[in-house]
Amino acid sequence: MQRYFFHLQNRSHTPKDAAALLSRARQLAGSHVVVRDSRVSGKYIEFDTSIPDSMDAGDVAGALAAISPVASIEHIVDRHMEKDQAIRHAIELFNEEKYWGTHEALEMVWKATPAGEERNLINGIILVAAALVHSQKDEQEICRSILRRAKKKLEKAAGTYHGIDMDRMAGLVATMLNTGRIERFTI
Repeated sequence: MQRYFFHLQNRSHTPKDAAALLSRARQLAGSHVVVRDSRVSGKYIEFDTSIPDSMDAGDVAGALAAISPVASIEHIVDRHMEKDQAIRHAIELFNEEKYWGTHEALEMVWKATPAGEERNLINGIILVAAALVHSQKDEQEICRSILRRAKKKLEKAAGTYHGIDMDRMAGLVATMLNTGRIERFTI
């Protein structure tokens, strides 16, 4: 089985539609394809899938296009990237509201970083991305719970980290927790 993320253009769906979209994608993709999750951002409907090696991702994309036009197909494979490249990639993914991909891109950086403030900061960013994944699935209480963990990791974060304004990120996390309104933002 090969893992793929299918990103469909989102023209009108909200995270409240995630469960219904997941059910529809499973029907359309067929019994040999595993559609494990759906996430709805302002830009995309994302389906996390596994496809048998004998199947073509384009055929699955064609089936999912009945929901909305396909914006991109991402083959998920382990890729080694240098730290700076992985962080740049994670920033791009975050700004495209591809939060699960952000989490995965930063996880290898986090694992390779020795214990200390930088590791906590990276973990905080990962937790913010993970929280927003749950928001995309309309799991707001889980999102807030993870944001509380992120806030603790970001407490000592200040200035910029690879171009990310950490003061702004920490402030936005605090605001979301104080207001209860989950907002997407760019970094």
